[in-house]
Amino acid sequence: MPPLATYTLRRLAQTIPVIELIMLGNFILLKAIPGDLVDVIAGEGGAASPEYMDMLRAQFGLDRPDWAQFLAYVRQLGHFDLGYSFRHNMPISQLILDRLPATLLLIGAAVALAVGLGLLLGALAARFRGGLVDQAVSVFAAVVFATPVFWIGLMAIVLFAVQLRWFPLGGMTQIGGPPGVLGAVGDIAYHLVLPASTLSLAYLALYARVTRAAMGEVYDLDYVRTARAKGISEARIAIRHVLRNALLPVVTLSGLQLGSVLGGAVVVETVFSWPGMGRLAFEAVSDRDINLLLSLFLCNSLLVIVMSLVIDLLYGVLDPRVELAS
Repeated sequence: MPPLATYTLRRLAQTIPVIELIMLGNFILLKAIPGDLVDVIAGEGGAASPEYMDMLRAQFGLDRPDWAQFLAYVRQLGHFDLGYSFRHNMPISQLILDRLPATLLLIGAAVALAVGLGLLLGALAARFRGGLVDQAVSVFAAVVFATPVFWIGLMAIVLFAVQLRWFPLGGMTQIGGPPGVLGAVGDIAYHLVLPASTLSLAYLALYARVTRAAMGEVYDLDYVRTARAKGISEARIAIRHVLRNALLPVVTLSGLQLGSVLGGAVVVETVFSWPGMGRLAFEAVSDRDINLLLSLFLCNSLLVIVMSLVIDLLYGVLDPRVELAS
C-alpha cells in the first residue's frame, strides 16, 4: 500500500481506543455531577413525591446501575443512535443537526477572521521587528489574549449594540426579517459580526504571535538574504518566500485549536443568544440532560480527532522530511 494510505489506516486504528476512553471518561465525569434530570423537573414543579420521582427515573432509565447505563449508551452508539433527550422530547441527533449549522457558521467565520488578521498582524510585526509596529502588535496580542471572552462580548454589546446601535443585541436572525434569500443571508451576516469578532479575538492574538515568530526565523535564513541581493522587492519576499514557508505552524495551530474554539463558542453563544451547539450544551448542563451532554462531548471529541488526523496528513504532504510510513 502507498505510505499515505498505510499511515492513515494506522492512525484510524489508533483512534478507536482513544474514542472509547473519551466515552468512558465523559460518562464518569457527568455521573459525578450531583443531581439529575428528575431533580431539575421536581425543582421546577416546586415539589414532587418520592414515588413520582422514582417513576420518572424508571421511565428515563436512571434507576439502573451506572455500569448498565453505560453499556446501554455504548449499545446505542453501536447502532449509530445518539439517544433521546427527554428534556427536549426529541432525538438527540435531530437536536444536534438543528444546531450544528449555526455553530459551524460561527466557528468558520471566527477562524477565518482570526487566521486572516492574525497573519496580517504577524507579518507586519515580523517585517518591522523591533520597531513601533512590532511593539504595538505585541501589546495588542498580549492584552487581547489575557482578556476573558465573555467580558469582550459584554463590552461589545454595551458599546456597539446599546450605545452606538450599530449591531443587534443577539440572536441569529431578526423576527420578520427582510424577504428573499439575499435578504436572509444579509440578516444572518449582520447578526454574525459581533459574535464572530468576539470569538476570533483571542485566537487572532495567538496566530499573530505564532506568525511573527515563524516569519522572524525565516527572515534570518540565507535564501532570504540571497533574494534581497538579487533585488527582489520586500513585499514579494515577505509574501512569496517568507510567509509561504511560515504557514505550516499556523495551519497546524488552527486545526489543533478546534476543540478550544468549540469551548469558546459555548460562552459566545450564551452571551449573544446564538442558537448553536454551545448554547445547547449550556442548557443541557443546567437541565442535567446527561444523554445530550454525552452526545455533544462525543461530537466535539470526534471533530478534534479528525482535525488532528488531517493536520498530520498535511504535515506529510507539505513537508517532505516527514516519513509517513515510519
